[in-house]
Amino acid sequence: MPNIAVITDTSCLIALTKTDAIDLLRQLYDEVVITEDILAEFGEPIPEWIKVKSVTNKNYQLLLEGALDRGESSAIALSIELGDVLLIIDDLKGRKEAKRLGLKITGTLGLLFNAKKRGFIPALKPYLDKLQTVDFRISPVIVTELLTLSEEL
Repeated sequence: MPNIAVITDTSCLIALTKTDAIDLLRQLYDEVVITEDILAEFGEPIPEWIKVKSVTNKNYQLLLEGALDRGESSAIALSIELGDVLLIIDDLKGRKEAKRLGLKITGTLGLLFNAKKRGFIPALKPYLDKLQTVDFRISPVIVTELLTLSEEL
């Protein structure tokens, strides 16, 4: 089964687009999938290699929308439907819900760290610096931890 990345709440798409790193998704994952709701939230054309899939169980998505936004809810619902997938999610409430449901998750920072670890980018720091200039909130503690783990400090 291919490693599918489901991107939620458009935050990962926006962050990677603003840092000119959207192609990392294609390099890291066999198949990249988003929902129709995420596509609508993103509001821009997406690369042709990103697949758009519909959530079948709209009732489950609607239940999730009681606590989460539509993009996150659709990504979590689709992740459950597809089974063994990796969910890329940045929002804290969404991450907690995904963990509670037993989903495998990462975030934009985890994706960038993985790209560095696998040699797709030479250094993590320029991406972290650029993210901070495009209103992507990162705790200084997390920045230090990531740079330490990636041996850039």
